[in-house]
Amino acid sequence: MVASVQRPIRKVAICAPATPLKRKYAEAVSQLAAIEFPDIELTFHEQCFVEEGHFAGRDEVRLAALLECANDPAFDAVWFAKGGYGSNRIAADFIAKAESAAGLKTYLGYSDLGFMLGALYRAGIGKLVHAPMPVDVKRNGGEAAIRRTLAWMSGDDSALEPSISCTPVAAFNLYTLAMMVGTRFMPNLEGHELLIEEVGEYEYAIDRLLFHVAEHLRGIAGIRLGEVTAVPENDRPFGASPEEIVQYWCERYGIEYLGRAAIGHTAANRIVPFGLEG
Repeated sequence: MVASVQRPIRKVAICAPATPLKRKYAEAVSQLAAIEFPDIELTFHEQCFVEEGHFAGRDEVRLAALLECANDPAFDAVWFAKGGYGSNRIAADFIAKAESAAGLKTYLGYSDLGFMLGALYRAGIGKLVHAPMPVDVKRNGGEAAIRRTLAWMSGDDSALEPSISCTPVAAFNLYTLAMMVGTRFMPNLEGHELLIEEVGEYEYAIDRLLFHVAEHLRGIAGIRLGEVTAVPENDRPFGASPEEIVQYWCERYGIEYLGRAAIGHTAANRIVPFGLEG
């Protein structure tokens, strides 16, 4: 379990281990921070804006930027710019090359960056935080999401997921978690409350993901379900809501269903520090 994050966080490096960020979103986030959070200095690595196929640069380009940000002792935190897909491709090399300064940092992100958060949590590197990312500024009401992360960096706990208590927690996108279980990056979540969310998946696909994930979650304290958004319409009704699907698999595997959580691919996404915070 990680120790409490040292806040306030003052100097933040931003890179893109998965897909590229549009420069206009970086500019919008920088402007908001300069006006409302002048004590926080944001540094967007130029790699954020590199476009090469699906990715924000080749694997070695993304890895080099992440290492540059993480290994620089001048920064207090690394804020991941955007999800998409790709952080899993560089996670092993990053862990192998992370220096002592990387272990002192806070890492913030969600969605595909769950691969990186999970791998770092397993390796015991840094403090890991599920949190809105700079790309979220583009959402309807997205500036509130950016303010939530920046306010938390400043020491304001009002943006935390309300259910967080004295039990260690971790938060993941369900699809990302399903791809991670059974690999060398999957952290030990025994005794944790696991918060999951999903976006853009059919209800039958959510059921299939939970069939796979539940097999690997022995010993957890329970599951909370966050937002499940942009569910496509299938050619026939599945017959169960996402919450009912989670309850079904929890019952089958003897996992306690703990109710809902305020996390997900929306502007209302809340902060979840991994382990025990405070």
